[in-house]
Amino acid sequence: MTQSDRRRRRPTMKDVAEHARVSLSTVSYVLNDSGPVAPERRDRVLDAVRVLEYSPNESARNLKRRGAATIGMIVPELTNQFFAMVTEGVQRAASARDVLVVLVVPDATEQPEEKQAKLLRSQRIDGVIYLSGTGSMPASIYELARVGPVVLVDEQIPGLDLPAVVCEARKGAREVAAHVMQHGHRRVAVIGGPPSLWTAQQRLAGYREAFAWAGLDPDSVPVFAGDYRQASGRELAARALATEPRPTALVCMNDLMAIGAMEHCRAAGLRIPEDVSIVGFDDLPVSALLTPRLTTVRQPAHDMGFRAASALFDLLENEESGAIGELPAVVQVRDSVCPPRADA
Repeated sequence: MTQSDRRRRRPTMKDVAEHARVSLSTVSYVLNDSGPVAPERRDRVLDAVRVLEYSPNESARNLKRRGAATIGMIVPELTNQFFAMVTEGVQRAASARDVLVVLVVPDATEQPEEKQAKLLRSQRIDGVIYLSGTGSMPASIYELARVGPVVLVDEQIPGLDLPAVVCEARKGAREVAAHVMQHGHRRVAVIGGPPSLWTAQQRLAGYREAFAWAGLDPDSVPVFAGDYRQASGRELAARALATEPRPTALVCMNDLMAIGAMEHCRAAGLRIPEDVSIVGFDDLPVSALLTPRLTTVRQPAHDMGFRAASALFDLLENEESGAIGELPAVVQVRDSVCPPRADA
């Protein structure tokens, strides 16, 4: 590990062990005065502690004793079922350890950074799980990442070496768009998410790969950037379907926008999927209850939240928790896609 790497995050017991060229158990014996250690090894450990500016994490001690501890969860909103399910996964993991979760949900009436700053000023907070709604991190979260553990979920932020729990967004997007292409659609429009978000970038990349695979120029497919909300899906579907020639399929970057697109189609007298095929992404519980049932990509939202919390607890216990492997994204084929009409 380089010196610059150490400056980006809090030193761990493993860093001390590597610097002193001893085992983790030896470091533990020295720091807790809980076992015999040869004087020369003890001196090496204490020297590593000074050089790395290591300090034992009281939060970790609380967790290991199964004592009280508190973590923060910052999520853009809870009206989106996907965000709510991720949060439930975090709560499930925290409950298993008797850890309290403080939920911060920025809204339109308060500046997000103000709420986050209030959270960071609370000395009861031991670490934070951050689900970005913007694709960036406020200064208050940067400050926390400098002195304590932060785990990202459903997002990666370029330039930040933080553990992140994500799903195979690009693969799932590629496969659901390929499903649309396999039904013969060539006039397609994408109802996209915020361009600054890693999730939106990954999904668009996957769609474009599927378009190219099918012999369709990806640059010829119009992309209408939205905000992942249902109203955005309605508005953008209206714009997309007003173009000529009219698209025969709408590839939506999440289920809420797909639901909004379906609402517009019904209001405009268009049948789904006979006149317009529609797919989504997330597999919200409601997606299988729609008429027609929505073809979409399942993200394991609960598991993502659970693993994010588990990664945070690992960090609090001075264990390594680097970038976590992507969780599977699986296409759920239902009823909202069929071949385009012959006269379309």
